[in-house]
Amino acid sequence: MLINVAETFELLFDKNNNTAYKALQTLQKVCEESDKVYCYMDKLTDMIGNDNSYIRTIGLTLIAYNAKWDKDNKIDEIIDKYLKHIKDIKPITARQCIKLLPIIAKNKPELKEDIVSALQKADISIYADSMQPLVYKDIQYSLAEIEKL
Repeated sequence: MLINVAETFELLFDKNNNTAYKALQTLQKVCEESDKVYCYMDKLTDMIGNDNSYIRTIGLTLIAYNAKWDKDNKIDEIIDKYLKHIKDIKPITARQCIKLLPIIAKNKPELKEDIVSALQKADISIYADSMQPLVYKDIQYSLAEIEKL
């Protein structure tokens, strides 16, 4: 199946979240097999600063999925910006970020210490009581996964 990466990338910004999600899933598959999405790293970096939490989450996801192709060390340059999303204002975005960190740690071992440190220092008291245990569990899970690497 031939995928037009440029067209699919544009669909990430579709007003219909289902369309955007399908585009994300398609691009995640592309990232698993090739570096065809890597040329969008600067745009993905911009996305993690977006006001829309859904756009931030998509950016975080595709940056992590591009870690194995990061020959220019673009993730190294933005890791602090990325790790801030462990405490994203939206707990769902924070949880996604936390769950993606083992992928980055696996493919960018030089960032493992920074990632572990950020996870250990994360103050999850900013979240509602109902969300804190979930975020805490995600952090523990990611730390355990990174420990195995």
